[in-house]
Amino acid sequence: MVVLAASIVSKSGKALVSRQFVDMSRSRVEGLLAAFPKLVGTGKQHTYVETENVRYVYQPIEALYLLVITNKQSNILEDLETLRLLSKLTPEYSPSLDEEGVCRAAFDLASAFDEAISLGNKENVTVAQVKQYCEMESHEEKLYKLVMQSKINETKDHMRKRVTEIEKSKIDRGKNEKAFGPLRPPNSFSDMSTKGTGLGGDPIFADLFAQKPKGLPSAPAPAPATSKVAGGMKLGKAKKTNQFLESLKAEGELILEDAQPSGIQSGMSSVPPSDPIAVAIEEKINVTVKRDGGIHNFDIQGTLALQVLNDTGGFIQLQIENQDLPGLSFKTHPYINKELFNSQKFVGAKDTNRPFPSGQNETPLVKWRIQELDESSLPLSVNCWPSVSGNETYVNIEYEASEMFDLHNVVISIPLPALRAAPSVRQIDGEWKYDSRNSVLEWSIILIDQSNRSGSMEFAVPATDPSTFFPISVGFSASSTFSDLKVTAVLPLREGRPPKFSQRIRLVTDNYIVI
Repeated sequence: MVVLAASIVSKSGKALVSRQFVDMSRSRVEGLLAAFPKLVGTGKQHTYVETENVRYVYQPIEALYLLVITNKQSNILEDLETLRLLSKLTPEYSPSLDEEGVCRAAFDLASAFDEAISLGNKENVTVAQVKQYCEMESHEEKLYKLVMQSKINETKDHMRKRVTEIEKSKIDRGKNEKAFGPLRPPNSFSDMSTKGTGLGGDPIFADLFAQKPKGLPSAPAPAPATSKVAGGMKLGKAKKTNQFLESLKAEGELILEDAQPSGIQSGMSSVPPSDPIAVAIEEKINVTVKRDGGIHNFDIQGTLALQVLNDTGGFIQLQIENQDLPGLSFKTHPYINKELFNSQKFVGAKDTNRPFPSGQNETPLVKWRIQELDESSLPLSVNCWPSVSGNETYVNIEYEASEMFDLHNVVISIPLPALRAAPSVRQIDGEWKYDSRNSVLEWSIILIDQSNRSGSMEFAVPATDPSTFFPISVGFSASSTFSDLKVTAVLPLREGRPPKFSQRIRLVTDNYIVI
């Protein structure tokens, strides 16, 4: 078998990528590719056509053709095997199977074709091997880069330490100059005391003199003056910034600075919750909806977590209630009294002498799962209707929300083909944003309640395959859950009044897609 050329052409015969494996002129290849569309029949997927001299083995890929030109003496089975390998390689290097996407990836495609075919004969390789050969990964090169990067990081660390040391020495030298002025250094303690007397009780000198070692006696300085000047010096130094340090910060380098005074740190600390007990109830939705109707999987997973702020507030029990649903099953923490939970719906410890953990972290106590749900239980249904008309694809998307929930911060993300500009949005209920890097159109609705249980959006893009707009991902949150689980009371195990508590209930999406 001799493969003359492997090409990707448009429906009109325009060559997008072509790799020749025998000595052929460009005009000869262009003539063969231009004659191909006239020979192709309709209604066939994988086939071949022959002329007097060559055989065309081809496969349609969306709006293009993947084409292998061979001589008539070649084995048709081997030709089809070669075509199958090239059809697997093409989407690996050109995710967007249109003219623009193929032209962008022309060099990578030609390199991949070279690895699959050598001197007109198919190589015994797989797609993974071809990708490995084209990437040309080298363990020695990676090791060399790691060593070089390590040396660079060490040099930067040393540079930052030196900069910090230089800055500190400048600050210390500046303090000395302000205190003593540009005079000669004092030779003895008597010189220093004489200088201080001559300055008439200078407060700066008094402040510095008060900080000298305990072995040197000194006269006390007035407290108000010392406090005022010391504070002024701190404020003045805080405003000074070195330009070199700022340039390092702008480049993304981490610069270690001196710690702030304890008073400032205490002012910036977060305010603790007002209630000594906080309960967090959360359910996550995992659902995969089919575009033509039906559900692939529908699963709800919930968690009840407890946060006790005071060490003495952990001797409690939680009284809960929930809605009875088919497919609802609970699982309690090993620390929890399971019999008490199943019989009376109390969440309490097995050992009543041991309190619940306290601190700033939440402790999960109960988990549950809801299965056996059908399509009618979906909080939000999304339907997408793409249609091709001429050189454009018109897409109508509509949502319909259930009466059970009011949904907040709804975001519907629709994948798009690679575009040069944003899509033309012609009608929308809500707001939209185009993410050009990921080629995704995001449809946002802040709140879905009784006033807007349904809505739609219409936009247009250049003609493309309708399957490009899937899978659609959906994200939202709600302040109520499927199980309607809530804490009705917090009961103390020891004498005293029932403690105050707060609870946060929400429903969020973990994986909500339409395929």
